[in-house]
Amino acid sequence: MAYEATLLFGVVFVSTAVFLIAGGGASSLEGWRHHALQAFLAAVLAAYFLWCWLRGGQTLPMKAWHIRLVMPGRASVPPGRALLRFALAALLMPTGISLLWALFDPEKQFLHDRIAGTRLISVPR
Repeated sequence: MAYEATLLFGVVFVSTAVFLIAGGGASSLEGWRHHALQAFLAAVLAAYFLWCWLRGGQTLPMKAWHIRLVMPGRASVPPGRALLRFALAALLMPTGISLLWALFDPEKQFLHDRIAGTRLISVPR
């Protein structure tokens, strides 16, 4: 997760810069523009994860750690399930609930994976 967070920092940094340049600078981040930036960043992060998960089930850090997102009984994760997993992870991971769940789950799966019907598997090297 630390590797993923490092990569996401760069994605969010560049996306924020693009938003600010296109929108008139940081001084314009008042009221609705602040919420627009938050929505834009949520869309960028959703696009990043969905693009990676739908194109092979792995983000760059997942490739480095030989982990893949799959949906049992399917050749690939359907877009709706990938979006559901992203939304659930965005809600549950900041609270720590999903991570705590994985510590006690018999298969070490996150709560958001259990709910979405997806799972993380180890990929042979």
